[in-house]
Amino acid sequence: MITEQQQIPEGVLTTKGQIGMDQLNPAETFKSGTYVLFAVPGAFTPTCSEQHLPGYIEHFDTFMGKGVKGIYCLAVNDAFVMASWAKEQGAEGKVTMLSDGNGVWVEQLGLSMDTGAFGGVRSKRFAMIIKDGVVANLFVESEKQFDVSSAEHVLKHL
Repeated sequence: MITEQQQIPEGVLTTKGQIGMDQLNPAETFKSGTYVLFAVPGAFTPTCSEQHLPGYIEHFDTFMGKGVKGIYCLAVNDAFVMASWAKEQGAEGKVTMLSDGNGVWVEQLGLSMDTGAFGGVRSKRFAMIIKDGVVANLFVESEKQFDVSSAEHVLKHL
């Protein structure tokens, strides 16, 4: 598993663009400045929709006031699902939705899990503070927990 003080690895993540999908390399995107990346097991799922994402939307201004250049939400869903979820949640302009469609990047991080019939390979629930391309803080939830990856917990570490 990726650890604190390690570089964010190269990869291919996607976002919904004006036409189709846009690709993003996390190593390049997070190379300069402070960013928050949090991951959820799935868009539109109860804890993710009712608690996890809303906390980052609610505290957006506080994150920006602490010098965060961007907040990113990652899931093993396609970019179109992530864009629809962002719209439904009012996250547009606050949280950038990233898709790891086949789970390759979260597997590379060592933060994937097999959920079986729920949805196959998904991301564990986690959050990280990234400073100049390096994981400064990593918060990985225990199975079926939601605490250390919350916006409120992450804010305490900025």
